[in-house]
Amino acid sequence: GDSLKATRVAARARAALGGDLPVRAVFEAPTVAALAARLDTSGGRRPALTAGPRPDPLPVSYAQRRLWFVNDLDGGSAVYHIPIPLRLTGRLDLDAVRAAMDDMLARHEALRTVFTVIGGEPHQRILRHPDEVDPVLTVADLADATDAERRREILAAATRRFDLTRDLPVRAHVFRLGRRADGDEHLLLIVLHHIAGDGWSMEPLAADLITAYAARAEGRAPDWAPLPVQYADYAVWQRDLLGDENDPGSLAARQLAYWKQALAGLPDQLELPADRPRPARASYRGAQVPFTLPADLHAALADLAREHRASLFMVLQAALAGLLTRLGAGTDIPIGSPVAGRTDRALDDLVGVFVNTLVLRTDTSGDPAFAELLARVRETDLAAFAHQDVPFERLVEVLNPRRSLARHPLFQVMISMQTDPSARVELPGLTVALDPVDTGVSRFDLALLVDERRDAAGNPAGIDCRLEYAADLFDAGTARSMAARLERLLAAVAADPGRRLGDIDLLEEPERHRLFGEWNDTALPVPDVLAPELVEAQAARTPDAAAVAHG
Repeated sequence: GDSLKATRVAARARAALGGDLPVRAVFEAPTVAALAARLDTSGGRRPALTAGPRPDPLPVSYAQRRLWFVNDLDGGSAVYHIPIPLRLTGRLDLDAVRAAMDDMLARHEALRTVFTVIGGEPHQRILRHPDEVDPVLTVADLADATDAERRREILAAATRRFDLTRDLPVRAHVFRLGRRADGDEHLLLIVLHHIAGDGWSMEPLAADLITAYAARAEGRAPDWAPLPVQYADYAVWQRDLLGDENDPGSLAARQLAYWKQALAGLPDQLELPADRPRPARASYRGAQVPFTLPADLHAALADLAREHRASLFMVLQAALAGLLTRLGAGTDIPIGSPVAGRTDRALDDLVGVFVNTLVLRTDTSGDPAFAELLARVRETDLAAFAHQDVPFERLVEVLNPRRSLARHPLFQVMISMQTDPSARVELPGLTVALDPVDTGVSRFDLALLVDERRDAAGNPAGIDCRLEYAADLFDAGTARSMAARLERLLAAVAADPGRRLGDIDLLEEPERHRLFGEWNDTALPVPDVLAPELVEAQAARTPDAAAVAHG
Protein backbone atom coordinates (compact mmCIF):
# COMPACT_ATOMS: atom_id res chain seq x y z
CA GLY A 1 0.00 0.00 0.00
CA ASP A 2 2.53 2.62 -1.08
CA SER A 3 1.71 4.72 -4.13
CA LEU A 4 5.35 5.66 -4.82
CA LYS A 5 6.44 2.01 -4.84
CA ALA A 6 3.38 1.15 -6.93
CA THR A 7 4.38 3.81 -9.44
CA ARG A 8 7.89 2.37 -9.61
CA VAL A 9 6.56 -1.15 -10.10
CA ALA A 10 4.40 0.10 -12.99
CA ALA A 11 7.31 2.01 -14.55
CA ARG A 12 9.67 -0.99 -14.35
CA ALA A 13 7.04 -3.31 -15.77
CA ARG A 14 6.58 -0.96 -18.73
CA ALA A 15 10.33 -0.81 -19.32
CA ALA A 16 10.95 -4.55 -19.00
CA LEU A 17 7.79 -6.04 -20.51
CA GLY A 18 6.76 -3.49 -23.10
CA GLY A 19 3.21 -3.01 -21.85
CA ASP A 20 1.12 -0.66 -19.78
CA LEU A 21 0.43 -1.42 -16.12
CA PRO A 22 -1.71 1.22 -14.34
CA VAL A 23 -0.92 2.10 -10.73
CA ARG A 24 -4.49 1.10 -9.86
CA ALA A 25 -3.69 -2.48 -10.91
CA VAL A 26 -0.99 -2.78 -8.25
CA PHE A 27 -3.59 -2.03 -5.56
CA GLU A 28 -6.35 -4.13 -7.07
CA ALA A 29 -4.19 -7.13 -8.03
CA PRO A 30 -1.38 -7.22 -5.45
CA THR A 31 0.23 -10.52 -6.51
CA VAL A 32 2.67 -11.27 -9.30
CA ALA A 33 0.24 -13.64 -11.09
CA ALA A 34 -2.66 -11.20 -10.88
CA LEU A 35 -0.48 -8.32 -12.07
CA ALA A 36 0.75 -10.33 -15.04
CA ALA A 37 -2.85 -10.78 -16.13
CA ARG A 38 -3.40 -7.01 -15.94
CA LEU A 39 -0.45 -6.15 -18.20
CA ASP A 40 -1.79 -4.53 -21.36
CA THR A 41 0.47 -5.15 -24.37
CA SER A 42 -2.10 -4.05 -26.95
CA GLY A 43 -0.36 -0.76 -27.73
CA GLY A 44 -0.48 2.84 -26.62
CA ARG A 45 2.86 2.52 -24.94
CA ARG A 46 4.43 5.66 -23.51
CA PRO A 47 7.40 7.19 -25.35
CA ALA A 48 10.67 6.09 -23.78
CA LEU A 49 12.68 8.72 -21.91
CA THR A 50 16.10 8.86 -23.53
CA ALA A 51 18.84 11.43 -24.03
CA GLY A 52 18.32 13.03 -27.42
CA PRO A 53 18.59 16.25 -29.40
CA ARG A 54 17.72 19.40 -27.47
CA PRO A 55 16.06 22.45 -28.97
CA ASP A 56 17.63 25.88 -28.70
CA PRO A 57 16.53 27.71 -26.61
CA LEU A 58 15.99 24.93 -24.12
CA PRO A 59 12.47 24.82 -22.64
CA VAL A 60 11.72 24.55 -18.95
CA SER A 61 9.48 21.87 -17.50
CA TYR A 62 6.00 22.84 -16.38
CA ALA A 63 7.07 22.69 -12.72
CA GLN A 64 10.10 24.88 -13.40
CA ARG A 65 7.89 27.39 -15.19
CA ARG A 66 5.57 27.75 -12.22
CA LEU A 67 8.42 27.97 -9.71
CA TRP A 68 10.09 30.61 -11.87
CA PHE A 69 6.86 32.60 -11.94
CA VAL A 70 6.32 32.36 -8.17
CA ASN A 71 9.95 33.29 -7.49
CA ASP A 72 9.62 36.33 -9.75
CA LEU A 73 6.28 37.32 -8.19
CA ASP A 74 7.36 37.21 -4.55
CA GLY A 75 10.84 38.65 -5.10
CA GLY A 76 12.72 35.44 -4.32
CA SER A 77 11.54 34.63 -0.79
CA ALA A 78 12.50 31.45 1.04
CA VAL A 79 9.10 29.83 0.46
CA TYR A 80 10.57 27.35 -2.03
CA HIS A 81 13.94 26.74 -0.36
CA ILE A 82 14.77 23.18 0.72
CA PRO A 83 17.34 23.30 3.56
CA ILE A 84 19.28 20.09 4.27
CA PRO A 85 21.15 20.59 7.58
CA LEU A 86 23.64 17.91 8.64
CA ARG A 87 25.44 18.05 11.99
CA LEU A 88 28.85 16.42 11.56
CA THR A 89 31.02 15.20 14.42
CA GLY A 90 34.56 13.98 13.78
CA ARG A 91 37.28 14.93 11.34
CA LEU A 92 35.82 16.91 8.44
CA ASP A 93 37.90 17.18 5.26
CA LEU A 94 36.91 20.58 3.84
CA ASP A 95 38.80 20.02 0.60
CA ALA A 96 36.86 16.79 0.10
CA VAL A 97 33.58 18.64 0.74
CA ARG A 98 34.46 21.26 -1.91
CA ALA A 99 35.48 18.63 -4.41
CA ALA A 100 32.37 16.53 -3.68
CA MET A 101 30.11 19.54 -4.29
CA ASP A 102 31.86 20.16 -7.62
CA ASP A 103 31.36 16.47 -8.47
CA MET A 104 27.65 16.79 -7.69
CA LEU A 105 27.34 19.83 -9.97
CA ALA A 106 29.13 18.03 -12.76
CA ARG A 107 26.90 14.95 -12.40
CA HIS A 108 23.50 16.70 -12.25
CA GLU A 109 22.83 19.41 -14.83
CA ALA A 110 19.84 20.66 -12.84
CA LEU A 111 22.24 21.88 -10.14
CA ARG A 112 24.13 24.09 -12.61
CA THR A 113 21.18 25.50 -14.49
CA VAL A 114 20.27 29.18 -14.53
CA PHE A 115 17.30 30.71 -16.29
CA THR A 116 16.91 33.33 -18.95
CA VAL A 117 13.74 34.97 -20.27
CA ILE A 118 13.08 34.99 -24.01
CA GLY A 119 9.84 36.48 -25.29
CA GLY A 120 8.41 36.58 -21.78
CA GLU A 121 9.02 32.86 -21.15
CA PRO A 122 11.81 31.35 -19.01
CA HIS A 123 14.29 28.94 -20.59
CA GLN A 124 17.04 26.76 -19.15
CA ARG A 125 20.68 27.70 -19.58
CA ILE A 126 23.00 24.93 -18.44
CA LEU A 127 26.43 26.13 -17.40
CA ARG A 128 29.30 24.05 -18.68
CA HIS A 129 31.54 25.01 -15.77
CA PRO A 130 30.19 25.78 -12.30
CA ASP A 131 33.04 28.22 -11.72
CA GLU A 132 31.26 30.64 -14.08
CA VAL A 133 29.34 31.79 -10.97
CA ASP A 134 30.09 32.51 -7.32
CA PRO A 135 31.54 29.63 -5.25
CA VAL A 136 28.94 27.12 -4.12
CA LEU A 137 30.57 26.41 -0.76
CA THR A 138 31.21 28.96 1.99
CA VAL A 139 32.84 28.34 5.39
CA ALA A 140 32.22 30.25 8.61
CA ASP A 141 33.50 29.82 12.17
CA LEU A 142 30.75 30.07 14.79
CA ALA A 143 32.67 28.34 17.61
CA ASP A 144 32.66 31.49 19.77
CA ALA A 145 29.16 32.65 18.82
CA THR A 146 26.20 32.50 21.20
CA ASP A 147 23.30 30.15 20.47
CA ALA A 148 21.19 33.10 19.33
CA GLU A 149 23.94 34.31 16.99
CA ARG A 150 24.31 30.81 15.55
CA ARG A 151 20.59 30.47 14.91
CA ARG A 152 20.55 33.88 13.24
CA GLU A 153 23.50 33.08 10.96
CA ILE A 154 22.16 29.65 10.00
CA LEU A 155 18.66 31.00 9.32
CA ALA A 156 20.13 33.80 7.20
CA ALA A 157 22.02 31.25 5.11
CA ALA A 158 18.91 29.05 4.72
CA THR A 159 16.70 31.94 3.61
CA ARG A 160 19.08 34.06 1.48
CA ARG A 161 17.35 34.59 -1.84
CA PHE A 162 18.43 33.00 -5.10
CA ASP A 163 18.72 35.12 -8.21
CA LEU A 164 17.75 32.37 -10.63
CA THR A 165 19.10 34.31 -13.60
CA ARG A 166 22.66 34.10 -12.31
CA ASP A 167 22.91 32.00 -9.12
CA LEU A 168 23.21 28.24 -9.16
CA PRO A 169 20.09 26.80 -7.49
CA VAL A 170 22.13 25.09 -4.78
CA ARG A 171 24.46 26.38 -2.09
CA ALA A 172 26.44 24.75 0.69
CA HIS A 173 27.61 26.29 3.94
CA VAL A 174 29.96 24.76 6.49
CA PHE A 175 29.68 26.24 9.98
CA ARG A 176 32.34 25.26 12.51
CA LEU A 177 30.57 24.93 15.86
CA GLY A 178 33.43 23.90 18.14
CA ARG A 179 35.27 20.91 19.54
CA ARG A 180 33.81 18.01 21.53
CA ALA A 181 35.40 15.03 23.23
CA ASP A 182 34.57 12.84 20.23
CA GLY A 183 35.86 15.32 17.60
CA ASP A 184 35.19 18.62 15.89
CA GLU A 185 31.60 19.62 15.36
CA HIS A 186 30.35 21.26 12.14
CA LEU A 187 27.03 21.98 10.50
CA LEU A 188 26.88 21.29 6.77
CA LEU A 189 23.89 23.19 5.41
CA ILE A 190 22.92 22.47 1.80
CA VAL A 191 20.22 24.81 0.49
CA LEU A 192 18.45 23.67 -2.66
CA HIS A 193 15.95 25.80 -4.53
CA HIS A 194 12.85 23.79 -5.37
CA ILE A 195 13.33 24.64 -9.07
CA ALA A 196 16.29 22.22 -9.06
CA GLY A 197 15.03 19.45 -6.82
CA ASP A 198 12.22 17.98 -4.76
CA GLY A 199 11.75 15.78 -1.70
CA TRP A 200 12.38 12.60 -3.68
CA SER A 201 15.67 14.09 -4.93
CA MET A 202 17.11 13.77 -1.44
CA GLU A 203 17.84 10.06 -1.87
CA PRO A 204 20.01 10.33 -5.03
CA LEU A 205 21.54 13.58 -3.75
CA ALA A 206 22.56 11.94 -0.47
CA ALA A 207 23.85 8.82 -2.21
CA ASP A 208 25.99 10.85 -4.61
CA LEU A 209 27.29 13.09 -1.80
CA ILE A 210 28.41 10.02 0.16
CA THR A 211 30.13 8.49 -2.87
CA ALA A 212 31.87 11.71 -3.89
CA TYR A 213 33.05 12.67 -0.38
CA ALA A 214 34.37 9.18 0.35
CA ALA A 215 36.29 9.16 -2.93
CA ARG A 216 37.72 12.68 -2.55
CA ALA A 217 38.77 11.97 1.06
CA GLU A 218 40.89 9.15 -0.42
CA GLY A 219 42.31 11.47 -3.08
CA ARG A 220 40.44 10.04 -6.08
CA ALA A 221 37.49 10.87 -8.29
CA PRO A 222 34.16 9.14 -7.60
CA ASP A 223 33.52 5.99 -9.58
CA TRP A 224 29.84 6.04 -10.45
CA ALA A 225 27.80 4.89 -13.41
CA PRO A 226 26.82 7.68 -15.79
CA LEU A 227 23.23 8.88 -15.61
CA PRO A 228 21.08 7.73 -18.55
CA VAL A 229 19.37 11.12 -18.91
CA GLN A 230 19.54 14.65 -17.54
CA TYR A 231 16.80 17.01 -16.44
CA ALA A 232 16.78 18.86 -19.74
CA ASP A 233 16.00 15.56 -21.49
CA TYR A 234 13.03 15.17 -19.17
CA ALA A 235 11.74 18.69 -19.92
CA VAL A 236 11.74 17.90 -23.66
CA TRP A 237 10.25 14.41 -23.14
CA GLN A 238 7.46 15.77 -20.91
CA ARG A 239 5.99 17.70 -23.83
CA ASP A 240 6.29 14.69 -26.11
CA LEU A 241 4.58 12.50 -23.50
CA LEU A 242 1.62 14.84 -23.00
CA GLY A 243 1.11 15.64 -26.67
CA ASP A 244 -1.17 18.28 -28.16
CA GLU A 245 -4.10 19.21 -25.93
CA ASN A 246 -6.17 19.88 -29.08
CA ASP A 247 -5.82 16.21 -30.06
CA PRO A 248 -8.59 14.31 -28.21
CA GLY A 249 -6.46 11.18 -28.25
CA SER A 250 -3.44 12.78 -26.58
CA LEU A 251 -2.53 11.99 -22.99
CA ALA A 252 -2.95 15.65 -22.05
CA ALA A 253 -6.44 15.89 -23.53
CA ARG A 254 -7.62 12.65 -21.89
CA GLN A 255 -6.29 13.54 -18.47
CA LEU A 256 -7.53 17.14 -18.59
CA ALA A 257 -11.00 15.84 -19.43
CA TYR A 258 -10.88 13.69 -16.30
CA TRP A 259 -9.80 16.57 -14.05
CA LYS A 260 -12.42 18.94 -15.48
CA GLN A 261 -15.09 16.47 -14.47
CA ALA A 262 -13.54 15.46 -11.15
CA LEU A 263 -13.09 19.07 -9.96
CA ALA A 264 -16.28 20.61 -11.38
CA GLY A 265 -17.89 22.88 -8.81
CA LEU A 266 -14.90 22.76 -6.47
CA PRO A 267 -15.14 25.44 -3.75
CA ASP A 268 -12.79 28.38 -4.32
CA GLN A 269 -11.80 28.36 -0.69
CA LEU A 270 -12.04 25.88 2.17
CA GLU A 271 -13.60 27.54 5.22
CA LEU A 272 -11.25 26.51 7.98
CA PRO A 273 -11.68 27.30 11.70
CA ALA A 274 -9.17 30.13 11.60
CA ASP A 275 -8.38 32.49 14.47
CA ARG A 276 -8.20 35.51 12.17
CA PRO A 277 -9.69 36.67 8.86
CA ARG A 278 -7.62 35.90 5.78
CA PRO A 279 -5.44 38.88 4.79
CA ALA A 280 -5.61 40.35 1.28
CA ARG A 281 -2.19 38.90 0.52
CA ALA A 282 -0.60 35.87 2.14
CA SER A 283 2.66 36.55 3.98
CA TYR A 284 3.66 32.84 3.90
CA ARG A 285 4.80 33.13 7.52
CA GLY A 286 4.29 29.80 9.22
CA ALA A 287 5.24 27.45 12.01
CA GLN A 288 4.90 23.77 12.85
CA VAL A 289 3.43 21.65 15.62
CA PRO A 290 5.23 18.28 15.88
CA PHE A 291 3.50 15.20 17.25
CA THR A 292 4.10 11.44 17.07
CA LEU A 293 1.68 8.57 16.62
CA PRO A 294 3.03 5.69 18.75
CA ALA A 295 4.07 2.34 17.31
CA ASP A 296 0.93 0.49 18.47
CA LEU A 297 -1.36 3.03 16.78
CA HIS A 298 0.89 2.93 13.69
CA ALA A 299 0.50 -0.85 13.55
CA ALA A 300 -3.28 -0.64 13.98
CA LEU A 301 -3.60 1.94 11.21
CA ALA A 302 -1.39 -0.15 8.89
CA ASP A 303 -3.63 -3.16 9.59
CA LEU A 304 -6.71 -1.05 8.84
CA ALA A 305 -5.21 0.04 5.52
CA ARG A 306 -4.28 -3.53 4.57
CA GLU A 307 -7.73 -4.88 5.40
CA HIS A 308 -9.30 -2.34 3.06
CA ARG A 309 -6.65 -2.68 0.30
CA ALA A 310 -5.72 0.93 0.81
CA SER A 311 -2.50 2.66 1.77
CA LEU A 312 -1.60 4.21 5.11
CA PHE A 313 -1.56 7.52 3.25
CA MET A 314 -5.23 7.02 2.30
CA VAL A 315 -6.12 6.33 5.93
CA LEU A 316 -4.42 9.55 7.04
CA GLN A 317 -6.03 11.54 4.23
CA ALA A 318 -9.49 10.23 5.14
CA ALA A 319 -8.89 11.11 8.79
CA LEU A 320 -7.69 14.62 7.93
CA ALA A 321 -10.73 15.24 5.71
CA GLY A 322 -13.03 13.87 8.42
CA LEU A 323 -11.44 16.13 11.02
CA LEU A 324 -11.85 19.22 8.82
CA THR A 325 -15.51 18.36 8.32
CA ARG A 326 -16.01 17.98 12.07
CA LEU A 327 -14.33 21.37 12.56
CA GLY A 328 -16.85 23.05 10.27
CA ALA A 329 -15.11 23.08 6.87
CA GLY A 330 -18.04 21.42 5.07
CA THR A 331 -18.27 18.08 3.29
CA ASP A 332 -16.46 18.91 0.02
CA ILE A 333 -12.82 18.79 1.12
CA PRO A 334 -10.10 19.30 -1.54
CA ILE A 335 -6.68 18.26 -0.24
CA GLY A 336 -3.48 18.68 -2.21
CA SER A 337 -0.80 16.02 -2.23
CA PRO A 338 2.55 15.68 -3.98
CA VAL A 339 3.34 12.67 -6.16
CA ALA A 340 6.90 11.83 -7.08
CA GLY A 341 6.32 12.18 -10.84
CA ARG A 342 9.11 9.68 -11.51
CA THR A 343 7.05 7.58 -13.88
CA ASP A 344 10.05 6.41 -15.91
CA ARG A 345 12.85 4.29 -14.46
CA ALA A 346 15.47 6.57 -16.02
CA LEU A 347 14.54 9.22 -13.43
CA ASP A 348 15.24 7.10 -10.33
CA ASP A 349 18.74 8.45 -9.67
CA LEU A 350 18.31 11.99 -10.99
CA VAL A 351 18.17 15.21 -8.97
CA GLY A 352 15.46 17.54 -10.29
CA VAL A 353 11.93 18.79 -9.77
CA PHE A 354 9.70 15.98 -11.03
CA VAL A 355 7.10 16.24 -8.28
CA ASN A 356 3.55 16.94 -9.35
CA THR A 357 0.62 17.98 -7.19
CA LEU A 358 -2.73 16.22 -7.22
CA VAL A 359 -6.04 17.60 -5.96
CA LEU A 360 -7.68 14.82 -3.96
CA ARG A 361 -11.32 15.82 -3.60
CA THR A 362 -12.75 14.10 -0.56
CA ASP A 363 -16.51 13.66 -0.12
CA THR A 364 -17.43 13.40 3.57
CA SER A 365 -21.18 13.95 3.11
CA GLY A 366 -23.83 11.82 4.79
CA ASP A 367 -21.90 11.26 8.04
CA PRO A 368 -20.27 8.06 6.71
CA ALA A 369 -18.66 5.35 8.72
CA PHE A 370 -14.88 5.69 8.51
CA ALA A 371 -14.59 2.47 6.50
CA GLU A 372 -17.00 3.93 3.94
CA LEU A 373 -15.06 7.22 3.85
CA LEU A 374 -11.84 5.26 3.32
CA ALA A 375 -13.42 3.44 0.36
CA ARG A 376 -14.35 6.81 -1.16
CA VAL A 377 -10.83 8.12 -0.63
CA ARG A 378 -9.29 4.99 -2.13
CA GLU A 379 -11.39 5.29 -5.29
CA THR A 380 -10.63 9.01 -5.64
CA ASP A 381 -6.90 8.56 -5.09
CA LEU A 382 -6.48 5.64 -7.50
CA ALA A 383 -8.28 7.61 -10.21
CA ALA A 384 -6.05 10.61 -9.48
CA PHE A 385 -2.87 8.49 -9.62
CA ALA A 386 -4.00 7.25 -13.04
CA HIS A 387 -4.17 10.87 -14.25
CA GLN A 388 -1.05 12.24 -12.55
CA ASP A 389 0.87 13.32 -15.66
CA VAL A 390 -0.94 16.62 -16.31
CA PRO A 391 1.13 19.23 -14.48
CA PHE A 392 -0.70 21.01 -11.68
CA GLU A 393 0.44 24.29 -13.20
CA ARG A 394 -1.36 23.49 -16.45
CA LEU A 395 -4.43 22.25 -14.60
CA VAL A 396 -4.77 25.61 -12.84
CA GLU A 397 -4.50 27.42 -16.17
CA VAL A 398 -7.18 25.24 -17.78
CA LEU A 399 -9.64 25.24 -14.85
CA ASN A 400 -8.95 28.93 -14.26
CA PRO A 401 -10.32 29.22 -10.71
CA ARG A 402 -10.82 32.67 -9.22
CA ARG A 403 -7.27 33.81 -8.41
CA SER A 404 -6.20 35.46 -5.19
CA LEU A 405 -2.90 36.47 -3.64
CA ALA A 406 -4.42 35.44 -0.31
CA ARG A 407 -4.66 31.70 -0.89
CA HIS A 408 -3.42 28.75 -2.89
CA PRO A 409 -5.53 27.83 -5.95
CA LEU A 410 -7.78 24.72 -5.95
CA PHE A 411 -6.81 23.66 -2.41
CA GLN A 412 -5.49 25.24 0.76
CA VAL A 413 -4.70 22.09 2.79
CA MET A 414 -1.84 19.74 1.89
CA ILE A 415 -0.90 16.25 3.04
CA SER A 416 2.53 14.83 2.29
CA MET A 417 3.86 11.45 3.37
CA GLN A 418 7.39 10.12 3.27
CA THR A 419 7.03 6.36 3.49
CA ASP A 420 10.68 5.43 3.03
CA PRO A 421 12.99 8.12 4.45
CA SER A 422 16.05 6.32 3.09
CA ALA A 423 18.16 9.40 2.33
CA ARG A 424 20.46 8.68 5.26
CA VAL A 425 23.93 10.16 5.13
CA GLU A 426 26.93 8.25 6.46
CA LEU A 427 30.31 9.84 5.76
CA PRO A 428 33.69 8.25 6.50
CA GLY A 429 35.17 9.39 9.80
CA LEU A 430 32.06 11.36 10.73
CA THR A 431 28.95 10.88 12.79
CA VAL A 432 26.05 12.48 10.94
CA ALA A 433 22.72 13.67 12.35
CA LEU A 434 19.93 15.66 10.77
CA ASP A 435 19.63 19.04 12.50
CA PRO A 436 16.35 20.59 11.26
CA VAL A 437 16.16 24.28 10.39
CA ASP A 438 12.73 25.90 10.60
CA THR A 439 12.61 28.64 7.97
CA GLY A 440 9.33 29.92 9.39
CA VAL A 441 7.32 29.62 6.18
CA SER A 442 4.13 27.85 5.15
CA ARG A 443 2.91 27.70 1.55
CA PHE A 444 -0.57 26.52 2.58
CA ASP A 445 -3.16 27.27 5.24
CA LEU A 446 -2.48 23.84 6.75
CA ALA A 447 -0.13 21.01 5.80
CA LEU A 448 0.13 17.61 7.43
CA LEU A 449 3.70 16.36 6.92
CA VAL A 450 4.21 12.70 7.76
CA ASP A 451 7.28 10.47 8.13
CA GLU A 452 6.60 6.76 8.63
CA ARG A 453 9.23 4.91 10.65
CA ARG A 454 9.84 1.17 10.62
CA ASP A 455 12.34 -0.91 12.56
CA ALA A 456 15.05 -3.14 11.10
CA ALA A 457 12.53 -5.96 10.64
CA GLY A 458 10.10 -3.69 8.81
CA ASN A 459 7.60 -3.48 11.67
CA PRO A 460 5.74 -0.22 12.42
CA ALA A 461 7.84 1.95 14.75
CA GLY A 462 5.75 5.13 14.91
CA ILE A 463 4.69 7.98 12.67
CA ASP A 464 6.35 11.37 13.06
CA CYS A 465 3.95 14.16 12.08
CA ARG A 466 4.17 17.91 11.77
CA LEU A 467 1.14 20.13 11.35
CA GLU A 468 2.37 23.17 9.49
CA TYR A 469 0.11 26.22 9.70
CA ALA A 470 -0.12 29.72 8.25
CA ALA A 471 0.57 32.29 10.97
CA ASP A 472 -1.72 34.70 9.12
CA LEU A 473 -4.68 32.51 10.10
CA PHE A 474 -3.87 30.33 13.09
CA ASP A 475 -2.41 30.58 16.57
CA ALA A 476 -0.08 27.87 17.85
CA GLY A 477 -2.67 26.74 20.40
CA THR A 478 -5.27 26.19 17.69
CA ALA A 479 -2.82 24.13 15.64
CA ARG A 480 -1.91 22.05 18.71
CA SER A 481 -5.61 21.44 19.36
CA MET A 482 -6.16 20.28 15.76
CA ALA A 483 -3.19 17.92 15.99
CA ALA A 484 -4.53 16.43 19.23
CA ARG A 485 -8.01 15.97 17.71
CA LEU A 486 -6.52 14.24 14.66
CA GLU A 487 -4.65 11.79 16.87
CA ARG A 488 -7.84 11.13 18.86
CA LEU A 489 -9.80 10.52 15.65
CA LEU A 490 -7.16 8.11 14.33
CA ALA A 491 -7.15 6.14 17.58
CA ALA A 492 -10.96 5.89 17.45
CA VAL A 493 -11.16 4.64 13.85
CA ALA A 494 -8.27 2.21 14.36
CA ALA A 495 -10.28 0.65 17.19
CA ASP A 496 -13.58 0.69 15.27
CA PRO A 497 -13.57 1.66 11.56
CA GLY A 498 -17.35 1.19 11.53
CA ARG A 499 -17.91 4.31 13.63
CA ARG A 500 -19.54 7.27 11.92
CA LEU A 501 -17.62 10.54 11.78
CA GLY A 502 -20.22 12.33 13.85
CA ASP A 503 -20.01 9.75 16.67
CA ILE A 504 -16.28 10.17 17.29
CA ASP A 505 -15.48 12.13 20.46
CA LEU A 506 -12.89 14.78 19.59
CA LEU A 507 -13.04 16.72 22.87
CA GLU A 508 -10.09 17.02 25.21
CA GLU A 509 -10.83 16.42 28.89
CA PRO A 510 -10.67 20.13 29.92
CA GLU A 511 -13.07 20.96 27.09
CA ARG A 512 -15.45 18.19 28.12
CA HIS A 513 -15.36 19.45 31.72
CA ARG A 514 -16.14 23.01 30.67
CA LEU A 515 -18.95 21.99 28.32
CA PHE A 516 -20.64 19.39 30.48
CA GLY A 517 -19.33 20.20 33.94
CA GLU A 518 -19.26 23.98 34.13
CA TRP A 519 -21.35 25.49 31.32
CA ASN A 520 -23.98 22.79 30.96
CA ASP A 521 -24.18 21.25 34.41
CA THR A 522 -27.82 20.18 34.65
CA ALA A 523 -27.44 19.45 38.37
CA LEU A 524 -27.17 23.17 39.15
CA PRO A 525 -30.41 24.89 40.24
CA VAL A 526 -32.02 27.11 37.61
CA PRO A 527 -33.08 30.55 38.93
CA ASP A 528 -36.82 31.24 38.80
CA VAL A 529 -36.50 34.23 36.44
CA LEU A 530 -37.00 34.88 32.73
CA ALA A 531 -34.00 34.97 30.35
CA PRO A 532 -34.36 38.75 29.65
CA GLU A 533 -34.06 39.38 33.41
CA LEU A 534 -30.74 37.49 33.44
CA VAL A 535 -29.48 39.73 30.63
CA GLU A 536 -30.61 42.85 32.53
CA ALA A 537 -28.87 41.68 35.67
CA GLN A 538 -25.61 41.02 33.82
CA ALA A 539 -25.83 44.45 32.16
CA ALA A 540 -26.20 46.01 35.58
CA ARG A 541 -23.14 44.13 36.89
CA THR A 542 -20.89 45.02 33.90
CA PRO A 543 -22.39 48.10 32.22
CA ASP A 544 -19.24 48.87 30.17
CA ALA A 545 -18.71 45.37 28.74
CA ALA A 546 -19.43 44.66 25.07
CA ALA A 547 -22.80 42.99 24.63
CA VAL A 548 -22.54 41.81 21.03
CA ALA A 549 -19.62 41.66 18.59
CA HIS A 550 -20.20 41.33 14.86
CA GLY A 551 -17.68 41.16 12.00
